[in-house]
Amino acid sequence: MSDQIARAEDFEAKAEKKLSGWGLFGSKYEDAADLFDKAANSYKLAKSWDKAGSTYIKLANCYLKVESKHEAAQAYVDAAHCYKKTNVNEAVSCLDNAINAFCEIGRLSMAARYFKEIAELHESEQNIEQAIVYYEKAADFYENEEVQTSANQCKQKVAQFAAQLEQYQKSVEIYEEIARQSLNNNLLKYGVKGHLLNAGICQLCKGDVVAITNALERYQELDPTFSGTREYRFLADIAAAIDEEDVGKFTDVVKEFDSMTPLDSWKTTLLLRVKEKLKSKELEEDDLT
Repeated sequence: MSDQIARAEDFEAKAEKKLSGWGLFGSKYEDAADLFDKAANSYKLAKSWDKAGSTYIKLANCYLKVESKHEAAQAYVDAAHCYKKTNVNEAVSCLDNAINAFCEIGRLSMAARYFKEIAELHESEQNIEQAIVYYEKAADFYENEEVQTSANQCKQKVAQFAAQLEQYQKSVEIYEEIARQSLNNNLLKYGVKGHLLNAGICQLCKGDVVAITNALERYQELDPTFSGTREYRFLADIAAAIDEEDVGKFTDVVKEFDSMTPLDSWKTTLLLRVKEKLKSKELEEDDLT
């Protein structure tokens, strides 16, 4: 480890000396870049992540001086991957710089990839609002590049987090849009009932029985096979339980569906919110009688 640190420091000192010395404009930055690259690799081998990250930033700056935007962007990505281990904010800053460089040279699919990576970093830090912002940016860029599957994956993340933040209408619109798109694609068709189920659960969270009934009619028009699915029956039975203000029926419907098609934690959380609203309504009515 200490040997690698010593090697890294030696390469870095030589690189700094190159930059401060005389030389043809381009060549001194290219020579320094080569040395900074070696220094950063040695810091990585020593697991000195902050030093490796800061050295990759110096490498990126050298590449920018000679207009090598692609190499600069890659150096910022390398810096970010070092900082990910110690400092998420620095990692995000480096990825933002990489994205700007990739956009300047028209590498929009690379920009999309790193917008998604920033979103995942925010998600890992439980910073849901920022995760939504970056998943939306990634989805936009993937759509521009016509990479629809990746765009939809990012949109589903937005819908999932929006619902957690009780932005139910936003989630409904995203799931319905993905369902519509998927109907025209033989590979994605099988997922339509899942998207409509998610949209329906978000409708349930809004607590408007008329809106839920209208949504179910719309979903049948969208996909005539939907009314024959377990997912449709589940949403219709839940809507009936809410309309009748019957907590017991609601619980039985959820239990039965879960025994056949296990509910994930996201769906369970949202259905618990619906149940709590239903319970409080029941209690209010008990108090009035």
